[in-house]
Amino acid sequence: MSVSPVKRQKMESVLDQLKHHTTVVADTGDFNAIDEYKPLDATTNPSLILAAAQMPAYQELVDDAVAYGKKLGGSEEEQIKNACDKLFVLFGAEILKRIPGRVSTEVDARLSFDKEGMIQRARRLIDLYKEVGIGKDRILIKLSSTWEGIQAGKVLEAEYGIHCNMTLLFSFAQAVACAEAGVTLISPFVGRILDWYIANGDKKTYEPSEDPGVKSVTKIYNYYKKFGYKTIVMGASFRNTGEIKALTGCDYLTISPKLLAELSKEYVKLTPTLSVKEAQACELEKIHLDEKAFRWHHNEDQMAVEKLSDGIRKFAADAIKLERMLKVDMLPPATSH
Repeated sequence: MSVSPVKRQKMESVLDQLKHHTTVVADTGDFNAIDEYKPLDATTNPSLILAAAQMPAYQELVDDAVAYGKKLGGSEEEQIKNACDKLFVLFGAEILKRIPGRVSTEVDARLSFDKEGMIQRARRLIDLYKEVGIGKDRILIKLSSTWEGIQAGKVLEAEYGIHCNMTLLFSFAQAVACAEAGVTLISPFVGRILDWYIANGDKKTYEPSEDPGVKSVTKIYNYYKKFGYKTIVMGASFRNTGEIKALTGCDYLTISPKLLAELSKEYVKLTPTLSVKEAQACELEKIHLDEKAFRWHHNEDQMAVEKLSDGIRKFAADAIKLERMLKVDMLPPATSH
């Protein structure tokens, strides 16, 4: 449906309409995209930081992180780890200059099954932010939604007042456990769920309302609102604007610059699909999950098991690539004899 130019002037873009119903978050480490689309919050992950760190525009941040790692000293491995943490924080600090809300910074995915390791690394990142004058109220620490990650989130929230964003969330069991842990925010993935169903089923296209990722987030949103959980639901990992529009009304949506651009150029009427009122009228049963029940329910969802392990591997691989990149910058070239 095309809109006449005269009508278009009066009408808001889909992106602007979306902002009336949902908090829009930019899923990027690229400052220019953040400046352009003016989101409230921003999210980063190892893959996004790796992509941004390879852009010449951000070489200075990489140099600062390397210098920091060297200054702290220790083994080569410790220097690289410290430089990595510092780089994540430097990107986060720059992003915070451009947004009014919070930035999400991810804990190394290789710690996904190490509760204590995740707690330590999260506290370290918060300390690094403090060193550059940024309080923990403006940070969300991203943790993998493994059982260990969810329990780490519970401790960080309750004992340290550190806000957590539970990522790589694919199953209803993960969502229930996160709500029970009292974390600040979850990032249920939409596009990666769709990818799995397309790769593993006969159906290759889905209407937005029938999209398995959209249906997953809708169910989680309705469950949280029906039972009064305070945890924010932030739909993530979108493949197309149809998925985004089908989740209008969700608490938050984190969107890539490419899809933000498409939404900003589209002019159709946007109607909210999710609402607290409708959620409270849903037929849903409240469930409680201890570790055994969580592991069983999650394991029953083949898609979620495969996508969680795949997501952890991919983020871990990008963390290793980032370390290799920093290592090249840290070590002086070998002199030839």
